Amino acid sequence: MKKQFIGLSSVLLISMLFLSACSGISAALSDITSQIDIAMAAPGIPTQPAVPASKGTTSSSASPSTGSSTAASPASSGGSDILAAYESALENVYATVSPQVVNITVLSPATSSDFQINPGLNGDPQSQTPQFSHALGSGFIWDTNGNIVTNNHVVEGATKIDVTFSDGTTVPATVVGTDPYSDLAVIKVDVSADKLHPVTIADSTQVKVGEIAIAIGNPYGFEGSMTVGNVSGLGRDLPSSQVDQNSGATYSIPDVIQTDASINPGNSGGVLVNDQGEVIGVTSAIESASGSSSGIGFAIPAEIVSKVVPSLISTGKYEHPYLGISGNNMSPDIAQAMNLPADTRGALVQQVAPGGPADKAGLQPSATTVTINGSDGTVGGDIITAIDGQTVNSMSDIIAYLAIHTQVGQTVTLTVLRNGQPQTVEVTLGTRPTQ
Repeated sequence: MKKQFIGLSSVLLISMLFLSACSGISAALSDITSQIDIAMAAPGIPTQPAVPASKGTTSSSASPSTGSSTAASPASSGGSDILAAYESALENVYATVSPQVVNITVLSPATSSDFQINPGLNGDPQSQTPQFSHALGSGFIWDTNGNIVTNNHVVEGATKIDVTFSDGTTVPATVVGTDPYSDLAVIKVDVSADKLHPVTIADSTQVKVGEIAIAIGNPYGFEGSMTVGNVSGLGRDLPSSQVDQNSGATYSIPDVIQTDASINPGNSGGVLVNDQGEVIGVTSAIESASGSSSGIGFAIPAEIVSKVVPSLISTGKYEHPYLGISGNNMSPDIAQAMNLPADTRGALVQQVAPGGPADKAGLQPSATTVTINGSDGTVGGDIITAIDGQTVNSMSDIIAYLAIHTQVGQTVTLTVLRNGQPQTVEVTLGTRPTQ
């Protein structure tokens, strides 16, 4: 089945919540973890300790044991204390974050898919409606200057934007900057400082699979919804809406965080936070055949957000480093077609954008057409095996390195296999073309 990535803005009624740091929760969860084994072995305690459900449940409570009127054992009381501490920790996260949460309402011109024909009394078409469409999403407070971060796809094409705070105050917002390549945008409101409590941004490079992940946003318009799950994957690539004008290749957002915390339409621009209430990512899309949560959600990592947002605030845009290639991951079949060892790893250069940085540096594209597993493709180009000494096993490695560690005008050193022989190529990065 073809993957279907769905943006999370909603054309229904969507609001938004925001997060900040929550002191003490990490210690509380650490205490809980250290007592889990004791609680599981204690009489009267369920064999499975209560944990946050991966889809929409923040806590659960053990049912009281039946058939006994004796007082609970110390171990049993300890189990209850563990559950109470866990629930309290999550409650503290929500209580700390909720004042920072806003709802974003967007008015934009209706597209052709939004139009409907209204039949007259005799069945003849009378009018087309609507002329405008409404969408709502999520966002979070970035600073005390009124800057709010959300997804680009939430505000793209908007003619009117309103932001509603948790106390019900609604104010207009203006677009400060947008970046379709990372699906991030900054809007700004003019409110008193007492309403502006910025979130704390985490170091998403330290996130591990299995860590608690808490999503806060406004799925289907249910304001301030919190769901709890885990980080279920790292280093995912999320396709952006932008296409390279020269090669037709699709750009992607690298190092995306995957989570099973339930997120749905309306969570767009909301936050994914860790057990300390720090933002590790911006909820942006789900993979679903139905359009609702299937337990696979994606968040743009904080490391990308921290690079893009300051530039959007200061200049209204972000210039992405540009190499000017498209390609594929090496596989045993491709290696065989190129008469290379089956375990050859790296990124095969299949196309080089004319006049781009890679072209100017002399990188060689593929030119030989072959059929592999029933599909035609090209082979024979340079195979990038390292960038600035960092091993490259796939195109994703190159995309992530460029996004996180480089900037426009920087020179990088590529290690390539050309006709089976290793070489180094110096490339000065350009600016990714605008759409």
